[in-house]
Amino acid sequence: MTDTIPQIRQYRLTTAEIIYHMPDHPDLLQSFIWQKLDVAPDFPELRRFLEFWSRSIEGKLHSVKVGHAGVPGRGRFRYVNTSLRLH
Repeated sequence: MTDTIPQIRQYRLTTAEIIYHMPDHPDLLQSFIWQKLDVAPDFPELRRFLEFWSRSIEGKLHSVKVGHAGVPGRGRFRYVNTSLRLH
């Protein structure tokens, strides 16, 4: 159990926007959003998915933008002393 805790803490929610050429219309670009827990900065899960894409999917990759969440922690609570009234 103690060996898995550091491994779990290294995983972060990773989001990738994959831009690819449509197979039937190569001049048009399409966007695909991929999201999974992955380890930065190597992103082995994303690399595995992109290798699968290159082998199995006809749409040629154009670009990939990657973003990942920071270290998970407790939710933040902020007390706001404001009252708004509409009409």
